[in-house]
Amino acid sequence: MLEQRLYYIDLKKSRSILKCIQFSADENFNLMFEAPLDIVLNDSAFKLVNFGCDYLQDQEKSSKHSTLRVFTNNAGSLVVCYSPKWNSWEQITYTVFYFHKGYSKTFTAALESAGSKGTKGITFLNLEYYVAVYLPGYFFHLLNIQHPDVVCHSLFLTGKKEMIDMLPPSPLQSLSGSLVLDWHSGRLYRALLSHSYLLRLLHSARLDCEKMAALHCMLSCGRDSQEAQIIQWISENSSACHSFDPIQEFIIASSYWSVCPETSNIDKLLPHSSMLSWNPEIPGITLVTEEIALPLMKVHSFRGYWEKLNSNLEYVKYAMPHLHYSNSVIRREWNNLISEEKTGKRRSAAYVRNILDNATKVIFNLEARNLEPRLAPLFQEEDKHQRLLVGLLDLLCRILDTSWRKHNLHSWVLHFGGRGSAAEFAVFHFMTRILEATKSLFLPLPPGFHTLHTVLGVHCLPLHNLLHYIDDGVLLLTETAVTRLMKDLDNTERNEKLKFSVIVRLPPLLGQKISRLWDHPMSSSIISRNHVKQLLHNYKTQPRNSAIDKTFSSVDFLPLNYFIAILTDLESSNQALYVFEGHDNVDAKFVGEAALKHTTMLLGL
Repeated sequence: MLEQRLYYIDLKKSRSILKCIQFSADENFNLMFEAPLDIVLNDSAFKLVNFGCDYLQDQEKSSKHSTLRVFTNNAGSLVVCYSPKWNSWEQITYTVFYFHKGYSKTFTAALESAGSKGTKGITFLNLEYYVAVYLPGYFFHLLNIQHPDVVCHSLFLTGKKEMIDMLPPSPLQSLSGSLVLDWHSGRLYRALLSHSYLLRLLHSARLDCEKMAALHCMLSCGRDSQEAQIIQWISENSSACHSFDPIQEFIIASSYWSVCPETSNIDKLLPHSSMLSWNPEIPGITLVTEEIALPLMKVHSFRGYWEKLNSNLEYVKYAMPHLHYSNSVIRREWNNLISEEKTGKRRSAAYVRNILDNATKVIFNLEARNLEPRLAPLFQEEDKHQRLLVGLLDLLCRILDTSWRKHNLHSWVLHFGGRGSAAEFAVFHFMTRILEATKSLFLPLPPGFHTLHTVLGVHCLPLHNLLHYIDDGVLLLTETAVTRLMKDLDNTERNEKLKFSVIVRLPPLLGQKISRLWDHPMSSSIISRNHVKQLLHNYKTQPRNSAIDKTFSSVDFLPLNYFIAILTDLESSNQALYVFEGHDNVDAKFVGEAALKHTTMLLGL
């Protein structure tokens, strides 16, 4: 960094004004901004910030003085941390001014009896996207400065915790580049978040707020190295969180951190969490949020950090209320697809073909990037609905593969025969959780997901539960799944009930197509009813003789005789040939027998 910055407090008429002067390599300097601070400083009319203890100040009495630090990061954050003088050992209060967000938060932490009252005071450390607030032996707070809106994205540890014990008890001074100076020993350290500790905390945390904070900390530290461990944790603890959905939170947060560091201002448009608010209390912490005045920029040309800070300030100033990500476009696209499926209408072939071609490229890249062989049997079918919405497939595929590996289903074959094992039931339950997490966000699923989910459902669920899942939309009957069902299962009594229950729940066009694959009287009855319904729909009433044609064998039910006569007449006409063109021939006598049997069953005769 060629520039250096000097922060200082200018006291004017009982007001504390934070100012920043930047010195350039050409020996020029500029006053960059002025920002009012609602704090009380009685030291002097001028106070340097981030200089540690003054050489005239007794370090042994540092805990009796207020602490003030200014931190920035590459994302355009400007944070001022302030801890006033404190004498009580029951609680401690400190304030964080998030100038890049337009508000401050005042935290009051209850102190346990774990620490020593000889401590030298509170310490603030800059960790890029986080600020650590540290009181030796008492607490360690990790405040999210990138997204401080919701308190559950920050970590609050108290008492005898490993992360608290690993820090030195002597006063620390935060320097640039995550460097930390130990005033007692004179040693210089580089402060970094411990990935291994965060992972252990993710597994051992009892509170949902700690799990949420640990998950976000891990992803902000380095997404590629942390994702596999988080996915493993999710596969083992998908139902362990009551206040949030870990699958949904991981997908959103991981996608955000994969894009945010490499782009400009995109973080204001993309969601970083599924939680927009947090109602449960954080044990031992009380919080007060207040709006603050924004810094007044004193220059008009911005570069580097100052350009990003100014962009953040402009967003706070003009985007009121603040924008939140909306999946309305994806929701509209999905609803259009469902409507087209029901009505049979399609948009221009070129439009659909272009989207499907792009989806094919995405899936090809996912397969090429995957170094290990794919375990879960996905991408084995054409699923146009999911391909039209293709997007965050990689994470979902990796989550499924982890579950597949965990339950040792390496040799599992996609087949409807057999009963479900405990491992298959666990994977089915996990896939149901994935479906719940993605459904409300309208996120795409890998092609073949619904087929695999249905196969596992047939294996694991009793028939009445299976049909309940289908009717509630949890299981989606794809053409591939139903075709396999008809071919893989024989015609035992249980399988007949299953096949018939599935066929009657299919859309009309798909139901007619699938019925022809099942060689069974019930299927023939369905085919005949569909053909007769179509035939009568196009039938134009013509004058007829009242006498019944006796060329066919009549039954003792006059309405049915008349019905059979009409069908026989239509079968011999050009109208019937046109209607049945391209379809199997349907015998009117068989239709009559099927209709009579069905009628007697309904009447209980």
